Amino acid sequence: MTAAKSAAPQKSASEKIAFQGKPGAYSHMACNTAYPKMEPLPCPTFADAFDAVDKGRAKYAMIPIDNSIAGRVADIHQLLPRAKLSIVAENFIPVHHCLLGVPGAKLEDIKTVFSHVHALPQCREFIAKMKLKPVVFEDTASSALKVAEEKDKTQAAIASELAGALYGLKVLKKNIEDESGNTTRFIVLAKKAEMPEKKKGQRYLTSLLFQVRNIPAALYKALGGFSTNGINITKLESYLAGNKFHSALFYCEFEGHPDDVAFQHAIDELRFFAADIRMLGTYPLHSYRG
Repeated sequence: MTAAKSAAPQKSASEKIAFQGKPGAYSHMACNTAYPKMEPLPCPTFADAFDAVDKGRAKYAMIPIDNSIAGRVADIHQLLPRAKLSIVAENFIPVHHCLLGVPGAKLEDIKTVFSHVHALPQCREFIAKMKLKPVVFEDTASSALKVAEEKDKTQAAIASELAGALYGLKVLKKNIEDESGNTTRFIVLAKKAEMPEKKKGQRYLTSLLFQVRNIPAALYKALGGFSTNGINITKLESYLAGNKFHSALFYCEFEGHPDDVAFQHAIDELRFFAADIRMLGTYPLHSYRG
């Protein structure tokens, strides 16, 4: 059998899901968990993952947005307003960090540890206890690859067990995260919105961006409709819009489906007090939320 015949058939863009990082990254694991039949497409940066969907190289992008220890992924909140993509799903995965070293290395040999800017704070107590020097690197899987390539017994990476297996590293210690419930939430982005049909018993989440008008108590008034209509806001974050200190852009997530009358009334009131409202998507509430 020739190599051409034995090789697996190449999947089309509609069967691919982009993620930031190298194979073995936690985003890669999230892709495998949520979309096991799709081919994960590694991208160097978050912007590249967004672009892969926008330019049609992948159907979806699996993007981390929050971690239960390290907080929000700031890069994503800067990219979302600029991208013309929609949120079609959310996903949660437990994050169990491993300290990975080269074969032959021992725990007491390690002096320097590499990992993503979000992974290092998740293991702050372990790093301090071991008196290691933390160094921020591209992502967790790239950190593992760096350690594997440099073959230095004093260096280690904080990454997944999968990354260790892919790059031939030894697991020096498992579960080094500061909290046992360490969890990362991901959003799934698509080129076009996928409005789910409302089903009985299913709860939905809607995400949107808006900018309040520059008037007193504008945010309070803009959100008043959610309160009066009994809608639960699960997330509200602000950041400066266009480098202007007098104007804030808000990212908001709330429970509700556009077919709900309460949803419609709340959005009508939001439109009266807010400007530049952009619906990012409605999607089923993940089972992790209970």
